[in-house]
Amino acid sequence: MVSWTKVWLALCVSLMASACDPQNIRELEEGLSSESDVRARFGEPEAIWDAPQGAHILEYNRQPAGHQNYMITIGPDGKMQALRQVLAPHNFEKIAVGMMMEDVRRLLGKPMRVTRFELKRQTHYDWRYRDGPNAADARIFSVVFDNDLRVVSTGSTDDPDVNRSERR
Repeated sequence: MVSWTKVWLALCVSLMASACDPQNIRELEEGLSSESDVRARFGEPEAIWDAPQGAHILEYNRQPAGHQNYMITIGPDGKMQALRQVLAPHNFEKIAVGMMMEDVRRLLGKPMRVTRFELKRQTHYDWRYRDGPNAADARIFSVVFDNDLRVVSTGSTDDPDVNRSERR
């Protein structure tokens, strides 16, 4: 049985972390900040991905409560090369039919929800994001994978968890 106290605590920690993100981002500077500077502000990454030319990418997930996932590239010199919020339409456009699940995960970060549909032999990944600055812009981007873990389709919809009165 799920402990609601643990769920509530995880939600609060996630919300506090995402609330600190703008300040943490302002304190970091591409080309000057070190990996230890990044980790001091963001903590331990969700995942670490290899990147070209000896660089690596630190993934910082703000799902399921937040609307961002950050990918922070650390160069071979140990300095931050790039800090990107990846849950955005320009990245969603990169997802193509036939793409492997791991490649999607690497591009967008950990989803807020993974749902397996056994009868359909499909897995759905969902990410919460904002397509603008307002609560009314809260959306969910979904990717459907087949049994071979390849993309079948993608799509976006309004986030049903956003209070409908905020949308007016």
